[in-house]
Amino acid sequence: MAKALLGHLGIDQRGSAQLTSENARLRARVADLEALVHRLQDENDRLTDLQAAALLDDQAMQEMQPA
Repeated sequence: MAKALLGHLGIDQRGSAQLTSENARLRARVADLEALVHRLQDENDRLTDLQAAALLDDQAMQEMQPA
């Protein structure tokens, strides 16, 4: 069973090291992208709140003006 999972007994160590380094690089890239998504979500929430507040202020000002 282990042979089937690993391929064969003569595993090339260079290939294994390359896969390990590529895996680490991809994990770091995924972590960077996840951080970017969270930052953009936070910024979007902040901008949405500002827009909602601006709309409420605009509506209040229109209600105060004489008809």
